[in-house]
Amino acid sequence: MNDQLFGQYLSRCRERVESALAVILPEASIPPQRLHTAMRYVTLGPGKRVRPMLVYAAGEALSAPNERLDTPACAVELIHTYSLVHDDLPAMDNDDLRRGRKTCHREFDEATAILVGDALQSLAFRILASDKSPDLDAETRIDMIETLAIASGSRGMAGGQALDLAAIGREINLTELENMHIHKTGALIRASIRLGTLQAPESDPLQVRGLDHYAKCIGLAFQVVDDILDIAGDSQTLGKTSGKDQANDKPTYPALLGMEASRDMAERLREEALESIQSLDAKADPLRWLAGYIVERSR
Repeated sequence: MNDQLFGQYLSRCRERVESALAVILPEASIPPQRLHTAMRYVTLGPGKRVRPMLVYAAGEALSAPNERLDTPACAVELIHTYSLVHDDLPAMDNDDLRRGRKTCHREFDEATAILVGDALQSLAFRILASDKSPDLDAETRIDMIETLAIASGSRGMAGGQALDLAAIGREINLTELENMHIHKTGALIRASIRLGTLQAPESDPLQVRGLDHYAKCIGLAFQVVDDILDIAGDSQTLGKTSGKDQANDKPTYPALLGMEASRDMAERLREEALESIQSLDAKADPLRWLAGYIVERSR
C-alpha cells in the first residue's frame, strides 16, 4: 500500500463528503435549533468516513464521475451516523464516547438522540430521491433507494443489531456470529460498494460481481478487526469506550476463535477481497488500499 497516495486519497474523499454533508444538513439556526445542532454535531464530528470512501472508490474504479457519487456517499454516511447514535443509547450499548467525543444522548439528551437518528435516516432517503445529478435515470434512483433501504432494515443493519442484542450472555457458533455481522456491519459496507457501482451502469457485470464479493469480504473483516480492537485497543485511540463487548458479555471473534486466529481470519478475508478485484486496473487501487487500511487500522 502506498501510504502517501492513500493518505491523499483519504483526505480528498473526507473533504468532499464532509463539504457536501455540511450543505445537506439543516443549519443549526433553523428551528428546531436543538435538533439541527445535534444532527450537525454527530454527523460533522471526527469520523473515518470508510463507507463514503467505498462509494467513491467503487464508482471511480468503474469510471463513474465524482459528481454522481457525492449524494450516495452522503446518504450512506447519514445512515451510518444514525445507527451509531441509536446504538449508543442506554437501551442498546449505553455508551458515553463516540468518535472521541460525548455520545449524542450525553451531549444533548436521550429524546433528542432518538429524534436525531430518525431525522438523519429520513434525510438520507430524501437526498437520494431528489438527487439532481446529470443523466441519473429513474431506475437507478429507485435502485439506490432500495439498496440503502434493504441494507438499513430488518434484512440488514437493524436485523443484525437485533441478533446482536439477542446473543448477549449466550454462546453462539461461528456461523451464527458471521450471520449476525454480515447483517449488522457488512450490509451497509456492501451497500456502499453497490451505490458506487450503480453510477456506472454500463460496466462489465463480472467486475460488478467481483466488487460485490470484495465488499462482502471487507465487511466481515471490518467487524473482526473491531472485535480485536475492543480488546487490544485503548479508548483514547479508538475514540470510543474499549472493552465494552466483554463487559456486556457479547459474543466476539476473539472470544470464539482467540486473538491470533481472529487476526489470521481478517488477513484471509483481505486476501480474498483483493483476489475479487484482480481484473480491475489501477483505478481500483484505492479499493486495494482500503482493504489494507480496514485490516491494519488501530481505531
